[in-house]
Amino acid sequence: MAYDADVIVIGAGLAGLTATAELVDAGRSVILLDQEPEQSIGGQAHWSFGGLFFVDSPEQRRMRIRDSHALALQDWLGTAGFDRPEDHWPRRWAEAYVDFAAGEKRPWLHRQGVRFFPVVGWAERGGYDATGHGNSVPRFHITWGTGPGLVAPFERRVRAGVAAGRVQLRFRHRVTGLGRTAGAVDTVSGEVLADSDVERGAASSREVVGAFEYRAQAVIVTSGGIGGNHDLVRSQWPERLGTPPEKMLSGVPAHVDGLMLGIAEAAGARHINRDRMWHYTEGIENWNPIWARHGIRILPGPSSLWLDARGRRLPVPLFPGFDTLGTLEHIMRSGYGYTWFVLNRRIVGKEFTLSGSEQNPDLTGRSVRGVLDRARADVPGPVKAFLDHGADFVVEKDLPSLVRGMNALTKEALIDEADLRREIVARDREVSHPFTKDLQVTAIRGARKYLGDRLIRTVAPHRILDPAAGPLIAVRLNILTRKSLGGLETDLSSRVLTADGTPLPGVYAAGEAAGFGGGGVHGYRALEGTFLGGCLFSGRTAGRAAAKATG
Repeated sequence: MAYDADVIVIGAGLAGLTATAELVDAGRSVILLDQEPEQSIGGQAHWSFGGLFFVDSPEQRRMRIRDSHALALQDWLGTAGFDRPEDHWPRRWAEAYVDFAAGEKRPWLHRQGVRFFPVVGWAERGGYDATGHGNSVPRFHITWGTGPGLVAPFERRVRAGVAAGRVQLRFRHRVTGLGRTAGAVDTVSGEVLADSDVERGAASSREVVGAFEYRAQAVIVTSGGIGGNHDLVRSQWPERLGTPPEKMLSGVPAHVDGLMLGIAEAAGARHINRDRMWHYTEGIENWNPIWARHGIRILPGPSSLWLDARGRRLPVPLFPGFDTLGTLEHIMRSGYGYTWFVLNRRIVGKEFTLSGSEQNPDLTGRSVRGVLDRARADVPGPVKAFLDHGADFVVEKDLPSLVRGMNALTKEALIDEADLRREIVARDREVSHPFTKDLQVTAIRGARKYLGDRLIRTVAPHRILDPAAGPLIAVRLNILTRKSLGGLETDLSSRVLTADGTPLPGVYAAGEAAGFGGGGVHGYRALEGTFLGGCLFSGRTAGRAAAKATG
């Protein structure tokens, strides 16, 4: 039988687009499959904040941040905590990715027209020792144009391939099987779904109107993770993170279901580190949802008081923005699936950023005026919309009213006003002098020594109960599903491996389906800004390797 293309790519997210673009540049023909409508091209990257991890970038140097390859690798390995035999390839991928982030990554993107916001963010600050979890320096670079701005050059390259006759786009094609000829996987089969005109991200029809079967010399799996499939998330939830929450919000649409991982396994692929996952602890219900259980993550500055469901402060160093996984573990052992931020209007106005392209119209629209207007605003428009309409927000003029609102929201009288007042007043005393034993106050003062935080991310220390900084605000924070950190095991050429460690002939994987490379490049934890970059790096690697193999 003749081949329908040189390579079939399964999944039209950022990793799939990157792989396809590289294949086109190498002169290969490609069939790009995706179960969703064409309007969802770009996948989850479209909805992202566009954060990218760079090492010793021009943006860092302009902000007087001294970074290095050695420091970044120290941070990555201390964060990942690789400790399993199957971490051989993930560790190799981690070393290769830090090389990429410190070298070719930024100029490669810059040549394609990608630009970056000048202020570098400081995510996942850790709070342990030098060899432990966290970014020692700010490394979170926001794409000018956010997620859509990062997707755009790769989509352009793919569509140029369509115009040149090298790429066939096949949307509404849901893969159900991988087949072999003479030992090599060369056949992709599945169902054709009914056309759908739903808006990007919304649930599309699952009506089957036909079947398909295509053959190619190689197959690249770039189908994403499991974050929209809560049953699968719960089944893979590790004991070390406690009991999975009864209520979870979704940071991704329902079609991010992980089913392609099982199909690849059935064909002989090895799926490793499936118990490693990355869920956010600062999720809020979207007041204007696009998909079911649609949650938005708060990207917080360090000043909010973080309390458990009973109103007790989370332990050191579980401050806002310091250790996502450590916070998740603590929460899930508390007996409740939610926590609280308690703060005031002054803090929310400067320190709350909402993750997602649609929540940042100024950056997404590349509007300098919009960015300046945000900086001047008492509270940015997207944040104010949640204050006005968000189901998880309580805004009151005094503490007794705030506590009543918090207990009414959860329908449990778990917050005692006297206990909460004692906690806040004790914290407030610590900002009235230049000395402190409160390590969160120390962290706030330390953050403000960095120009980027002082300008746009960290408010000057002040009393939470200061009437001039009010009104008071409480935000109920939910667990928000997001990323799989495990995936299909791959070698450094993105070839999918089998249980005995040999390549599965004809099959490659990239993006979240490959744990962003190797089957788990992040180990147990992520440094942030590394998911999109992992899609780019692994997609580029898979595309180039498959092009070489089919040449």
